[in-house]
Amino acid sequence: MANMTAPIRLSGLARRLVSEGLLSDEQAQTAQVTAKQASQSFVTYLVNNKLLDSDVIGAIASQEFGVPLFDLDSMNMELAPTSLFQEKLIRQHNALPLFQRGKRLYVAVSDPTNLQALDEFQFNTALNTYPVLVDEQKLSVTIEKALDNKNQVLDDFDDAELDDIDLGPDDDADRGAELTEKNIDDTPVVRFINGILTQAIKAGASDIHFEPYEKKYRVRVRIDGILHETKTAPVVLGGRIAARLKVLSRMNIAERRVPQDGRMRLKISKSKAIDFRVSTCPTLFGEKIVLRILDPTSAQLGIDALGYEEDQKEIFMETMHKPYGMVLVTGPTGSGKTVSLYTALNILNTDDRNISTAEDPAEINLPGINQVNVHPQIGLGFTECLRAFLRQDPDVIMVGEIRDLETAEIAIKAAQTGHMVFSTLHTNDAPQTLTRLANMGVPAFNIASAVTLIIAQRLARRLCQHCKKGETLPKETLIEEGFSAEQIATDFKVYHAVGCEHCTEGYKGRVGIYQVMPVSEAMGRMIMEGGNSIQLADQAKAEGIDDLRASGLKKVMAGATSLEEINRVIKE
Repeated sequence: MANMTAPIRLSGLARRLVSEGLLSDEQAQTAQVTAKQASQSFVTYLVNNKLLDSDVIGAIASQEFGVPLFDLDSMNMELAPTSLFQEKLIRQHNALPLFQRGKRLYVAVSDPTNLQALDEFQFNTALNTYPVLVDEQKLSVTIEKALDNKNQVLDDFDDAELDDIDLGPDDDADRGAELTEKNIDDTPVVRFINGILTQAIKAGASDIHFEPYEKKYRVRVRIDGILHETKTAPVVLGGRIAARLKVLSRMNIAERRVPQDGRMRLKISKSKAIDFRVSTCPTLFGEKIVLRILDPTSAQLGIDALGYEEDQKEIFMETMHKPYGMVLVTGPTGSGKTVSLYTALNILNTDDRNISTAEDPAEINLPGINQVNVHPQIGLGFTECLRAFLRQDPDVIMVGEIRDLETAEIAIKAAQTGHMVFSTLHTNDAPQTLTRLANMGVPAFNIASAVTLIIAQRLARRLCQHCKKGETLPKETLIEEGFSAEQIATDFKVYHAVGCEHCTEGYKGRVGIYQVMPVSEAMGRMIMEGGNSIQLADQAKAEGIDDLRASGLKKVMAGATSLEEINRVIKE
């Protein structure tokens, strides 16, 4: 029988470290095996686990292999061949191309025995590779800096520079009919797109619109719910811009007749990446492309950051922790419904709960939650997802949107059989949601027994704290706007937007305005009797539930937003 515990063969560097008394034989063997399992170099493992200092290893390696130790601090990284930087290879082998001379590529390594790294760089670059021995610690720092610089997008790109580039023959005047790989990767186009993406992220935008017209190609960004034009480009570049974005989003660049959906990621550094949801739509003069910037941190903000009043927050928290029932969040597109739902799911996301979501598509990635993208084209709609979830021992289910009777019925059945169900619906306010379900064909007794809470919401722009200015309004005006006599008696201050270098037109960020309506027994009876939305709204008011307008006015009283903004968002 073979000896399973036979000592493994040490590499030349490991043997030298053992002979110098810097490592024991057992330590060296363990380090070599563990490094291999972790797909790390031997030297990286030693330094990361603080078994030896990097300068000691560098000196020993230099003696052992008879090669000088190169000081990376003396290297001007601007001269490095950044075109050969392949992040996956660099991180995998902890090796960095330093300079190229003809067909020779010199690669910085901390372990000269790491021949696999040199072989893979040679294979991927078609150049003869030569090792340059460097200090491990300095190498790690240099790699991070080099990759950060490479990934750093160009936010200082000037439109004039774009206008002056040599486009060559007007072969793609039909908006991209003859697009080649060279066109798609055209450096000015790449820089133009990167600059826009970076500026949009810095400005806190939610969407970016690339719009082709007959005599103009414009780019607009949506900041705090309002679109602003930011850039223009030569019309002739519209096809290349569209093709570049479609390549990044893994769409079919040859298909320009039908809408397409995709996703892309902008990796800013090792630790930071921004996801985008990309949608194309064919227009008269080319493809309009809209990018939705997905912020994975929005669900981690916590319920306190969303803008709920204390009583509204209490009701929401109490309801979401119930073992069963249905919570519906309503509002127009872009009103923050997804963030509200994901905030609740994030609170409920514990080890003892099985949470599944069906979305079109999933916008926020949350570890611990089973997220499914619906694909109606292949027969995987919300209905099919729900049926599958109910066979998966669920505790909490989230349905992206209730669009038809079949989805509504299954969701209600799930809520009636011991599951907590979250979903969205497109209605103007909370009472209308109940009548909307009835109009879909859901029986009144099912609505009354299953739906436990309805939240209607809007997003209003938040006043900039640096420049907002107070104003005194006549009592008559305040009463006309909807303030009660008791509220006016508190002598609150109304603020309006001014504008400064810290904000956009006097606003920075957004605040939620909510109508949180628990379905009471009285409302249930009203639904059973066929009551309409007006009767339900009156009942909600009688129960002391603020409508959207009343909630908005409270935000004005608190100085969070302006009266003009509330009137823009909530029209009475």
